[in-house]
Amino acid sequence: MRAVGIVAEYNPFHTGHAWHIAQTRRRLGGERAIVCAMSGHWVQRGECALTDKWCRAELALRGGADLVLELPTLWACASAEAFARGAVEVLAGTGVVDTLSFGSESGELKSLRAAADCLNREEYHREVRRLAGTGMAFPAARQAAAAALLEQQGRPDRAACLARPNDNLGIEYLRFLPAGWEAMTVQRQGVAHDGGAAEGFASASHLRQLLRAGESGAAEPFLTQPWQGNLADGARCERLVLDRLRTMEEGDWALLPDSGAREGLPERLVRCGRAAGTVEEFLTLAKTRRYTHARLRRMVTWAFLGLTARDRPAHVPYLRVLGFNHRGRVLLAEMKEKATLPILTKPAHARALSPEGRALFALESRCTDRFGLCLEAVPPCGEEWRHSPVVLRETEYSVVP
Repeated sequence: MRAVGIVAEYNPFHTGHAWHIAQTRRRLGGERAIVCAMSGHWVQRGECALTDKWCRAELALRGGADLVLELPTLWACASAEAFARGAVEVLAGTGVVDTLSFGSESGELKSLRAAADCLNREEYHREVRRLAGTGMAFPAARQAAAAALLEQQGRPDRAACLARPNDNLGIEYLRFLPAGWEAMTVQRQGVAHDGGAAEGFASASHLRQLLRAGESGAAEPFLTQPWQGNLADGARCERLVLDRLRTMEEGDWALLPDSGAREGLPERLVRCGRAAGTVEEFLTLAKTRRYTHARLRRMVTWAFLGLTARDRPAHVPYLRVLGFNHRGRVLLAEMKEKATLPILTKPAHARALSPEGRALFALESRCTDRFGLCLEAVPPCGEEWRHSPVVLRETEYSVVP
């Protein structure tokens, strides 16, 4: 069975996500299976997901996905480059995915491919390092370096896509696309990333705000199912996080990804941690033109979770199944023959992994336990070991157009 891969957070799953899946099927053929690499309990912007990963996987299955695999926290809560690399590795590890579909603001695959090719060139990396050395923020240095190289090709306008969030992620996916894979992009509908609501679509950030404020009625027109999730909120861990920030030393900060150790960032973060009365105040004090809010928030999350850069393996070591439907079950049977990574369809399978795989699963379990602190009713430790995948019968789901 041919399968197409989608990378997502589904935080929460909404009508825009259902549109993406439906358009992917319409353009590639309804017989294609949809495999999603989905972030777990901690997401790329450096915060907890709105609700647990099994609930989000079920909503994705009811919205048209066939098989949902987890993108582990060490890649899910990371820079765009690491996020994309890990997600593509998950999809490639299935042995059955041969096409990637992603949403974008531009909807222009040719421009995105040109920018991706540019970012893989050594002269691009040299120029980024030079510009960053002048104090320029990394996103600005990245776009300026790409524009300079694309100008040599007579198309500096193609660098503009690096400033748009979904285009930017799409470019990173294309950089790591395996040889022989196809790619397609579906243009984003309705509102911009982090926007409000319009034309039957709403941004995920807007929906998170509504649901956390108890306004599920206002959110439901933009959801594919009535909301039933157990809402998580990082604010419940505010003082725990702040305590961690106040007790970290320079050496602790230096162990995190993108720590800026060579530029003296750890020393600055120690000072800010001692002075801040809230996490937001810490981020405000620490933010500079070079060190963006998103980068710092991810560092805070890694610090709270007790993770370090060396914890992340060079490659994703296993495939964790979060949920599947009837077509996904057929696909899993095929993956037993074709997958290049071990498949975990139940937690006990983790015990048979390599030492590296077992270590990562243990870290993921710890991340799930910390996620539990963000819930109103805190569950006991060990949830990661108690949850099997969500399974939907054929009559329990439908593709939402």
